[in-house]
Amino acid sequence: MRNPRHPLSELLTQRHSCRAFLDEPVPLSDIRHILQAARRAPSGANLQPGMFHIYTGEPLAEMTTQLALIAQQPPEEELYSYFPRPMPVYLKQRQREAGYALYQALDIHKRDIEGRRRQFAANYRFFDAPVGIVVTLHREMGAGCFMDLGMALMSFFLSAQELGYGTCGIGALANYGRAIHQLLALPEQETVICGIALGRPDMTAAVNGFRTARAPAEEYSTLHGFTDREDGI
Repeated sequence: MRNPRHPLSELLTQRHSCRAFLDEPVPLSDIRHILQAARRAPSGANLQPGMFHIYTGEPLAEMTTQLALIAQQPPEEELYSYFPRPMPVYLKQRQREAGYALYQALDIHKRDIEGRRRQFAANYRFFDAPVGIVVTLHREMGAGCFMDLGMALMSFFLSAQELGYGTCGIGALANYGRAIHQLLALPEQETVICGIALGRPDMTAAVNGFRTARAPAEEYSTLHGFTDREDGI
C-alpha cells in the first residue's frame, strides 16, 4: 500500500538533471542530511564504497578555474569504461535524441559546434552550482561496488530533491580523472568516478525544462506467472 506521507513516486518523477542553479549557498546541515541519506543505500557486505569530496565558496571557485584549463587538453585514457564500445545502434539513438533535445532547449543549433563546446565545458564548472562534489571509489573495490555506489548516488539525489535542491551527475569528470586526482591531492588509492552539481534549481532557465524520454517497461522487463498482466506495468 502506498503511503501518501512519503511520495517517493513524486520525487522520482520530479527529479531531473539540473543544469542551471540559483546563487544561494547550501547550509552545511543540509549537506550532512543528504550524505546520511546516501549512506542508507543498500551495500553488499556493508562495505559502503565511495567518497564524496564536497566544495563550495572559494575552494570550489579555485577548483573550477583549474578544471577549465585542464579541460582544454585532450581527454585522458579512461580509468574505467563508462559507455559500451562499440555503442549499439539502439543506444546510440537514445544518446542522440537526448543530446538533440538538450541543445534544442538551449537554442544551440545542430551545426553550432562552438555552442556545443561551451555547453559541454559547463560540466567542468559544475554548471555554476553553489556546491560541487567529486565522487571517488577505492581502486581495489570490485566491479559490484560500482552498483553500490550507484545506489548511494541515487539516494543522494532523491534526498536532495526532497529538500528542494537540484542535482546533476557529471560523468565528464572521468575524462580527466588523473588530472583531477592530482589537482585535489586526493588519496592515492582513490579513483575519480564522477561529479555532482548541487544547489537550488533556477526554474526560469529553459534548460531546466528539458526532460529525457524514458523507455516503456515493455522494453526492459519480462513478466512471468501474472494473471492480471493487462493491469500490470
